[in-house]
Amino acid sequence: MTSPCTSTRKDYDAFLSKVAALTGLTSLTPDAEGLVAYTVDDAYVLNLQYVEHASKILCFVEVATLPKTAGKEVYRELLVGSLFGRETAGGFFAVEPESETVVYHYLFDFDARTADAGEFVATLEKILSLVDIWAGKIADALAAPSESDASPADGLAGRSPDGLIQV
Repeated sequence: MTSPCTSTRKDYDAFLSKVAALTGLTSLTPDAEGLVAYTVDDAYVLNLQYVEHASKILCFVEVATLPKTAGKEVYRELLVGSLFGRETAGGFFAVEPESETVVYHYLFDFDARTADAGEFVATLEKILSLVDIWAGKIADALAAPSESDASPADGLAGRSPDGLIQV
């Protein structure tokens, strides 16, 4: 059974004001739909979206844009890392189909009575560190030769001839 939503859009706005006061960021004013987009170190755009019917705050960050030719290794790495939130701190990845942009998502439960701005900011900092790590993993996976780039003969080159049928 889910608990009833205890927070409102007004509570969310007030909470973001607390976060802004704590961090000194004056640009944390949400738009009409409750979205805040903040550029961090010219590297990432941290987005916060209030989800009123669920009393949650969705945090999402674009991590990287994949080329249309990205090999399955990149997608496998993202799926394996997301398994049970093991390497994603409970968040998850998605790929936007038009742009092939990898987006990290994290949902905060939001209850205005118990929301701690300091804990929220600390978690956002951890999310940005995690996104930075994953941007590196994705870049490494894209730089590595993919299985589709290898010819069938390449797979045999490093093997001992003992296990091969010789004609």
